[in-house]
Amino acid sequence: MKDLKDLTALTIGSATIDIIASVEDQDIERMTMHNATSSFLLLEEGRKIDVSSIKSSVGGGGTNSAVALARLGYHTSAFVKTGKDIEGAKIKEELKAENVKTNLMILDDRLATGQAIMIMSHVRNPTIFTNRGANTSLTTDEIEPDLFHQKDLVYIASLSGNSAACLTHITRLAKEAGAFVATNPGIRQITYWAGDIVEALMHVDLLSINAVEAEQLALTLLPKGQPISAERAAIDGPLLLDKGLGGRSFESFVREVCKLGPKIVLVTNGAEGAYAGTSDGIRFHPAGKAEVVNTAGAGDAFATTFSAYAAAGAELETCLEAATANALSVIAAPDTQSSLLRLKELQTLLRA
Repeated sequence: MKDLKDLTALTIGSATIDIIASVEDQDIERMTMHNATSSFLLLEEGRKIDVSSIKSSVGGGGTNSAVALARLGYHTSAFVKTGKDIEGAKIKEELKAENVKTNLMILDDRLATGQAIMIMSHVRNPTIFTNRGANTSLTTDEIEPDLFHQKDLVYIASLSGNSAACLTHITRLAKEAGAFVATNPGIRQITYWAGDIVEALMHVDLLSINAVEAEQLALTLLPKGQPISAERAAIDGPLLLDKGLGGRSFESFVREVCKLGPKIVLVTNGAEGAYAGTSDGIRFHPAGKAEVVNTAGAGDAFATTFSAYAAAGAELETCLEAATANALSVIAAPDTQSSLLRLKELQTLLRA
C-alpha cells in the first residue's frame, strides 16, 4: 500500500453553505406512514419557534470530500463552482484553512453560491432545504485535461442539475490521465441521468452509492427476469444479499456494474453496514455504533475514505474499516466536516 501523504487528489462536486437549525423535541412531531417507508417531521403553522442553536458551516459533496482527503494526507485540490458572493468567499477561506488548494474554483457570474438549510430534531436525520445555485452550472468547456495532470485520485461527488451532463467527460479525461477514478452519484443524478452514468462507468474504478441509489440503478441494468433465488432469500445474513434490490439479485447487480468498467462497487445500507463488491465476490462490513447527532455527511465521509485507501492499493477490508471509522466520527457531530478524522487519528483507530 502506498503512503497516503505521497498522493494527490482532485475532488469535483458541490459546494454549499449549510445552515443548521436544531429544534427541541417538544416543538416538532414525527409522523410515520404505516403503508410506506416514509416519515415526516411536522412544525406548527404560523408559529415562531425558538431553536437551541443555529450554526453555519461549509458543506456539499465536493468540499466534504476535499476536506476528508486533505485530513488523510492527500495533496488535494477542489474543483467546485460558487457565486461571486460572501458565501463563496467563505467556502474558499475554509478550504484554504484545511490545506485544500482553491486555485481551480470557478466563480459564476449569474448564480449564487449553493445553500442548504438543515432542520435538526430528535430523529437525528435532518430534513434539508437546498438551493443548489452555481452547483448546477458546470459545463464541459470548463473541464480541461490539465485539471487531471498528475492526480492519483479523482473523486467525483454528486453533480447537481445540468452539471450531471459532464460526468462522462470528467471520467474519460481522468482515466486518460492515469488517475484512480471514483464517483459517488446521488439519487437525482441516477434517476434522471442513468444513461450518462452507465456510459461514464467504463472510465470508473470505484462506484459508490447507497442502497436506495443501487436499487434505482438496478432498474436500468437488470431486467425484471433476474429475481433473487429462493435459496438466497432463505439465508439469514446481510440484508442486501438476502433480499436483493427490489427483487433483483444483489450479486447480479454487482456483476453487471463490474462488466461496465468499475473494479469495485461500494454500496452502503445505513445502520446495517456496507458491501464492497468485485468480480471475485462481495464483502460485507457492519456499520458499528456511535452516538448519532446528524447523519448528513456520513455518506461522503465513508465513500471518500474508502476511495482514499483503495487508490493507495489497500485491501478491501482495510478500506471498509477506515471508511466506517470516519463515518462514525462524522455522525457524532452536528455538521459535515468538523469531525472528519486526520490520518494519525484514523491510523490509531485501525490499530486498536
